[in-house]
Amino acid sequence: MADEVPPWAARIRDERRSRQWSQRDMAKRLMEVATEETRRSLPLRESIVRNIGNWEAGKHEPKDPYRVLYARAFEIAEDRLFNDSYKRSRKTPEEILARVLPEGDPKALLTTGTGRRIGMGDVTDLSARVHGLRLADDVLAGGDLIGPAFRELDTAVQLYRETVHSEEVGRSLLVSIGEFAQIAGWVASDAGRHEQAAQAYRLGISATREAGDAALESYLLGSLAYQVTNTGDPGEGAELARATLEAVERHPSPGVRALAWDRLAWAHTRVGEAQAAIRALGEASTAFTVGSQDDDPAYVYWMNTGELQIMEARVYTELGRPLRAVPLLVDVLGRYNATHTRELALYLSWLAVALADGGEPEEAVRATWRMLNLSGEVVSDRLAQRSHVILEHLQSYRDLPEVRELLTHHPMPPNSK
Repeated sequence: MADEVPPWAARIRDERRSRQWSQRDMAKRLMEVATEETRRSLPLRESIVRNIGNWEAGKHEPKDPYRVLYARAFEIAEDRLFNDSYKRSRKTPEEILARVLPEGDPKALLTTGTGRRIGMGDVTDLSARVHGLRLADDVLAGGDLIGPAFRELDTAVQLYRETVHSEEVGRSLLVSIGEFAQIAGWVASDAGRHEQAAQAYRLGISATREAGDAALESYLLGSLAYQVTNTGDPGEGAELARATLEAVERHPSPGVRALAWDRLAWAHTRVGEAQAAIRALGEASTAFTVGSQDDDPAYVYWMNTGELQIMEARVYTELGRPLRAVPLLVDVLGRYNATHTRELALYLSWLAVALADGGEPEEAVRATWRMLNLSGEVVSDRLAQRSHVILEHLQSYRDLPEVRELLTHHPMPPNSK
C-alpha cells in the first residue's frame, strides 16, 4: 500500500526502522549527536519521542536543530534526507522475471501444432525455464509468481501430450513436468493456495514415478509433506516425510538426502516428538557431509549448511529451547543474502520468537521491526502467518514501551487467536 505521508516522513521512518531503532532509540541518538550547547536546549527525551511520532506521521516537519541532528544520526546529507523525491526502490515482478527467465513465450514451444516431433533441445529449453522460475522464487513471493509458474507447468504438460518424441525424450519431459510441478506447488503454497499446490505436487509425483526419478519424487513428496505438516494434519505430514526419506535412502546426492531428513525432523517437531526430531537433525547434518555435491540435482542448489542451521534453530524454537536457537539464527542471518527478502524475513520471525521466548523482548522487537519492514510489500501467505505468530508472542510484553509502539503500528488482526 502506498504511503499517505510526505516522502521525507516516510524516509526518516524507514531509515530508523532499517537500523532496528525504536522511537526512543531515535530520540537517544538525536541527543547523542548534538553538540553540548545544542543538547542543553533540547527538551526531555519523552518530548522528543512524541515529536518523532508526529514527524514520522507527517503531521509537521522537523525544524532546526532536528534536521541537522537527523542528518548526523543517519549519516545522510540533510538536503537528500528531507527532499520530496524519496521512493522505495523495488523492481516489479515483471522486471525480475524478464531477467531470470529465458526470452520468449513458453507457448512458443507449441506453435508448430499438435504432432510435431521434438528432441532433447526442446527439453533443454524447458530445463532453463524451470531453473529461471526457481531463481525468481528466491526474490519474488507466491502472490507475484503464481501465474507465470502455472503457465510454465501447463506448457510442459501440453508439450508432453501433444508432440511426438522418443522414449528418452518422453522420460526427460516427464522429469521437466515434475520440476515445474514442484516449483509451481511451492509458489502456490506460499500464496496460500494450498489445494492448488497439493494438486501440482500430486501431478509431479505421478510424472516422476513414471519417469523413474526417485530423487525428484522424494523432493516433491517432501514439499507436500512440508505443506501438510504446516497447514493440515502433522501426523499425515510425518508419514509423507518418512516416505520422502525411503525414496532416497541410498541416493548419492547429499543435498537430496539431507533435505529428506530435514523434512522428517520438522514433521517430528510438529507432532511433539522431540527426541526423534533431534535425531533426524543429526542425520541431516551427517547426510550433507557424505558424498559429493557434484551429485546434487539443480533443484537443491539452495541447500547448504546455513539452511541446515536454520532448520535446527526452528526445531529448537518450536520445542521451547530458545537459548539453543538464538545463536544459530544470529550466525546465519549475519551472512544471509539480503536479496532473498521473503526468506530473510521468515528467518527473522523465528529469531524474534526465540528472543521473546527467551526473555529478551526488546531484542525481539528489534528483529520484528526488521522483519515487518522487509515484508511490507511481499505477497506471501507464509510471511503473513509468521507475522501473526510473532505479534502474538509479544502480547505478554505489551506493557513495555517498545512493544506498545510496535503493536500500535502493527495491531493483531481481529480474527487472530
